[in-house]
Amino acid sequence: MNKSTHFSGQPIIKQLLKYLDSTLINRTARAYDSDRYYKRFKTYDHVVTMLFAGLSGVSSLRELSSVMLACEGKINHLNMQHFPRRSTISDANANRSSDVFGAIYHRLLKRYRRFLSDSSPRNPVIKDLKIIDSTTISLFSDILNGPGRPPLSGKKKGGIKLHTMINVLEDVPQLVRFSSAARHDHSLLGELELAKGSFVVFDKGYTDYKQYHSWSGQGIFFVTRQKDNAAWEQVQEYDMDDSVDTGVIKDEQIMVNKDGQDILLRRIAYYHVAQNRTYIFLTNNMELPADKIAEIYKNRWQIESMFKRLKQNFPLKYFLGDNQNAIEIQIWVSLIAQLLMLVVQRKAARQWAFSNMVSIIRYHLTSYIDLFSFLNNPEKSWQELTTKPPDQLMLFQ
Repeated sequence: MNKSTHFSGQPIIKQLLKYLDSTLINRTARAYDSDRYYKRFKTYDHVVTMLFAGLSGVSSLRELSSVMLACEGKINHLNMQHFPRRSTISDANANRSSDVFGAIYHRLLKRYRRFLSDSSPRNPVIKDLKIIDSTTISLFSDILNGPGRPPLSGKKKGGIKLHTMINVLEDVPQLVRFSSAARHDHSLLGELELAKGSFVVFDKGYTDYKQYHSWSGQGIFFVTRQKDNAAWEQVQEYDMDDSVDTGVIKDEQIMVNKDGQDILLRRIAYYHVAQNRTYIFLTNNMELPADKIAEIYKNRWQIESMFKRLKQNFPLKYFLGDNQNAIEIQIWVSLIAQLLMLVVQRKAARQWAFSNMVSIIRYHLTSYIDLFSFLNNPEKSWQELTTKPPDQLMLFQ
């Protein structure tokens, strides 16, 4: 009888939980006193249960409890002592603060940050470039206010806005803030704690000239796009040498007056041939070549890809609670799941598309398969079977 070379004595979920250090979680739980009112369903159990929900793709607490009940014989692989009931999970989602899940995420990121940076395939102009953006997650109940005016046709949906900042090499959020979808993006800029010499990029929805002026005084650089209705005056136009990309059609210093204060900025016009479109960039960096400023802004699309990856691979359309705390817990756990999956993707010797890898893990979450043996060479068992001598192949007919 043929034996798969990918067989493992542990299911995939057990192998994944090795990256989720129970000591780290328990230490964080003590710091936040998050187990104070719980005898059985501790913070670690809560994290593992919600992680199982995120990886398996369930859409309700009833479905989650049923799936876990079907796997109750394997519950020891989850390092859990007791099977959580639906009401237990619901109460914990409502009452255990989401702050402890955020702290767990940040401590895990601190542990894997260097590995993610060192294993990144990217080679950006600025190594420590930070990208800022937000995404809105729609809610069908009026938990948080949505943007804009209520429609004439009926009640407006609620929405939670996820404000994030990522490092271009790490590709996962290093800063996360939640707000109602109605909150304006630029308010996040004042909350950032950036070191001198930092470089950040964001879209024109974050326009805040006072913050730009403050950053210039602190030695913090930014790249963004200029709004179409912006008012400004040219101070001088820079000469461009032959080494600059021909797409740069203008490089100039401008002055913007905001509440009586003159703010000096650099304005770069770049023509994109493939899109037949001209982009206008603003920055307070006067030293880098103009084409490098345009190249830095191109990295902004990385955060859009991160949002797409998060929403497509983890269930943020179906929430396992109808209150803000439960929703924030599920988002934090989705970020934890994304972090762990990215670590697995970078560790695998073979290159995998993120969504394909997550799909395989989801379908085989409780299967006894050696994860990295399969990811490194998924065709190995089939090759061994099809290359056997004819007399041995007769055994399988």
